[in-house]
Amino acid sequence: MVLSTLSPAGTRSTLPGLLDLTEETLRAWLQERGEKPLRARQLHRWLLVRGAESFDEMTDLPKALRQQLADALVPLSTRIAKHLRASDDTHKLLLELGDQKLIECVLIQEEGRRTACISTQVGCGMGCVFCASGLNGVDRNLTVGEMVEQLVRLRNLPSPSRLLSPPTPLPVGEGRKPRLTNIVVMGMGEPLANLDNLLEALEVATSKDGLGIGARHITISTVGLPAKIRRLADLGKQYHLAVSLHAPNDELRTKIVPTNDKTGLDDILAAAAYFFEKTGRQVTYEYVLLAGINDATAHARELAALLKGRRAHVNLIPFNDVEGLPYRRPSTEALQMFTNVLQQAGISVKVRKRKGSQIDAACGQLRRSAL
Repeated sequence: MVLSTLSPAGTRSTLPGLLDLTEETLRAWLQERGEKPLRARQLHRWLLVRGAESFDEMTDLPKALRQQLADALVPLSTRIAKHLRASDDTHKLLLELGDQKLIECVLIQEEGRRTACISTQVGCGMGCVFCASGLNGVDRNLTVGEMVEQLVRLRNLPSPSRLLSPPTPLPVGEGRKPRLTNIVVMGMGEPLANLDNLLEALEVATSKDGLGIGARHITISTVGLPAKIRRLADLGKQYHLAVSLHAPNDELRTKIVPTNDKTGLDDILAAAAYFFEKTGRQVTYEYVLLAGINDATAHARELAALLKGRRAHVNLIPFNDVEGLPYRRPSTEALQMFTNVLQQAGISVKVRKRKGSQIDAACGQLRRSAL
């Protein structure tokens, strides 16, 4: 169901967004206007904690300052170009950026949980054959502010009252909106290809003066960039790592994930093992099942052998059909067989629940239709 389609592209402001200014820059801007530097913290808390979307809502700031801010900046630089909501309370936003590029983000709501799935790039350069995000390649990395704004936009969406009932009420922060409980960095783009900006955005997300989300409730998904995985491990953060595997051998994986010819499964698995050794966090391996391509019994057995002895969890993801692509979902029998083979081999496995199917919640589908 389409909730809103807003004004045409080209009518929006091109002023910079508040969240793309460093605190140092914002403090300097305020001091030039005779304001105390502590106003910077007030501004950020209005956006990140209290859910303001306009300067007029920031009622403890002087009216003259609010006007100066409105003349020079916008609280949020993104525009909601389209807002879709499914009957299971999954929301999908198509956001227009300041340069009129389009990205997607998703809010998944369940009992006691509000999970934001965010993008890190405009498009994607990894070339996974089944993914709508990378059909037109990668355009650019997202800024820190553009990633944080996705979280803010999703956090500010209404939460159905049925999700607030006991025994697991959603936590409500210092404002009028229930906060996000989890983040999955699984939207458009390869997160580790934009690691520096992503890490800064997650610092805001985990800060008590930001969105207050615990690091253990954040999952970063990667196609598998070994050097970046090792760098992430060395940071000592408690983020969860998910590696998009999709095949149990290099020959098949390179057909599905073309960048595999530059890395290879051995290096990816070694980097994942290093991540577990350094952080103590079990690695999740994501495996999109494509009918007739990687969903046979032989593939399941090979995957079980590949992961044997590793502290690993497998997330099986039945493919979501994408118009224009030749791939199809596996049969119910193939999915059950694959699950059984892994379980019998002692591998922890779960089939991902399908959420938001009515609104093309799979990554890149909404943007592709808009383009």
